[in-house]
Amino acid sequence: MAGGSLMAGLPTPDGPSPAAAATPFGRLVGALIASYSGAFITQVVPPSLLLAIHLSAIAGRNATAAFSLVIGLGGVFALIANPLGGRLSDRTVARFGRRRTWILAGGFGSGLAIVVLAFTTQAWEVAAIWCVVQVLVNAQFAASAASAVDQLPPDRRGTASGVIGFVAAAAPVLGLVAVSAAAGRPTLQWIVVGAAAAACAVVAVILLRDPRHVPAQGAEPITALELLQSFWVDPRRHPAFGWAWLVRFLISCTIAGSSYNVFLLVDRFRFAAKDTGPVVLQLTLVMIVPVAAGCFLFGWLSDRLRRQKPFVVGGGLVSAAGLALLAFAPTLPLVFVATAIIGVGYGMFLATDFALCLRVLPNPEALGKDLAVLSVASALPASFVPFIAPALLALGGFGALYMLLAVFGVVGAIAVLRIPEIGREGDPRYAPITRGRPARAVAAGDPVEGLS
Repeated sequence: MAGGSLMAGLPTPDGPSPAAAATPFGRLVGALIASYSGAFITQVVPPSLLLAIHLSAIAGRNATAAFSLVIGLGGVFALIANPLGGRLSDRTVARFGRRRTWILAGGFGSGLAIVVLAFTTQAWEVAAIWCVVQVLVNAQFAASAASAVDQLPPDRRGTASGVIGFVAAAAPVLGLVAVSAAAGRPTLQWIVVGAAAAACAVVAVILLRDPRHVPAQGAEPITALELLQSFWVDPRRHPAFGWAWLVRFLISCTIAGSSYNVFLLVDRFRFAAKDTGPVVLQLTLVMIVPVAAGCFLFGWLSDRLRRQKPFVVGGGLVSAAGLALLAFAPTLPLVFVATAIIGVGYGMFLATDFALCLRVLPNPEALGKDLAVLSVASALPASFVPFIAPALLALGGFGALYMLLAVFGVVGAIAVLRIPEIGREGDPRYAPITRGRPARAVAAGDPVEGLS
């Protein structure tokens, strides 16, 4: 790449610089496990169980609509917070570290807000505080992902991607087990989640080495315009990035329907909301086993075979098959079978999704921001699915909802075919992977360079 002096010392999608790789691999993976565990427990456990039960007590027969509103609004705030958190983390110069600062603030802040949720008595209060939780936890997600981009060696990314995918599935299960142990004591259940968020953040920052960031010479303070630009990477200039974003969004939608497990049990199998906890936990456990196995097995296979796309394709198609079965499952055992199939597909997808996304990041100087834009694709389904769910449920019940999500999985599996496989980045049959130069280099008269 021309202009190598500008890139010196900066992590790139091809590998971190020696200066950036401050944390040994084992400690780095441990820090990522800790940070992602707390963040996923905070983000997944309340929508999977606690929020539905809490809103059922507050809103009664309007609980499903209130739940969709709360989750949808939270998803909108997540969309805003993730790119902003990534960009702010790129430019943070605190002595504590530009990534560690936001990991700790996000973990402690979201943990405290989760505890406050236990004392809400109105749906609007739940919505407001859940939005605060989403802002803080997504700032933590952005900083954690940027730490991985900064320091992961390229030949270990498939393995690390599998570990992170496993954490995404396993951590919420541990959270659900913990809150289930406190069944009948709702306030304690919320406190358990909040304590996990804070404790995991502390462990992460102890393990992670994050030297103080020194801005490049001539760097100007971040502006409002630059913050707004955090939400956008032009897919016309960076086609592979655009396709990766679309694939992540579509296949992430396939798992977003799991937030409605409580209401599926109430609607189709006539459970009382307060009695759904054990079954929701069992469904989550049935999903986590294939997700965990898939993340480790397919992540390892991806590194060995140097292939990523087959696992994403398989993940989308298998998840779609599980959703099609779930759409019309007449018995509870078939619901468990469908959930396990979805787990297999989602495990295949998670095993290589993160590693694939690292290959298409366009700007070596804004890794946190660009990865956060990709993270929007993961966060958007959390608001998009609840936005469309009420209409679909009214038109065709859970069958209509799950079948549409199955279609998204199939389309996502097809869309990934546009991204070049490892070693075929220059093949004109695929969307090019481009590398953009820093904005201030363009301002100085150095043209933008696009490389495939």
